[in-house]
Amino acid sequence: MGPLVQSDRRHRFDLAPPELWARMGQVDRYRSWWPWLRELDAEGLRTGEVWTCVVQPPLPYRLRFDLTLDEVVPERSVAATVSGDIEGSASFEINEVAGGSELHLASALAPRHPVLRAMGTVAHPIARFGHDWVIDTGLRQFRDRSG
Repeated sequence: MGPLVQSDRRHRFDLAPPELWARMGQVDRYRSWWPWLRELDAEGLRTGEVWTCVVQPPLPYRLRFDLTLDEVVPERSVAATVSGDIEGSASFEINEVAGGSELHLASALAPRHPVLRAMGTVAHPIARFGHDWVIDTGLRQFRDRSG
């Protein structure tokens, strides 16, 4: 396994937790929100679902991976295992705050594909940039386009 890329972010939304959850559950709209999400085979936010994804960050490679939704607590949280070109864990939790919700995202991912492992070892800042770009751009686009 290559170098670990971790993230721990919190973002505020002007939506109550049930409204935020409802928008996040619109998986059929994900590709229209996120043009860099090249492929998605997903049914919904349910424990046991396996989502197959292809992501194109602004770098010269695509990531193919599965997200296995290990634990889903409706309107509250999702914990997932990531496998494929990258592997590790990812989760989010929705907390009610004054005026809306806070979405807490956390992940610990490492490259598994040999080319990505080599790149991550030699050029860890590039791997970090790609990871951060997907997370930050995805949250911004979700906020702008899901309403």
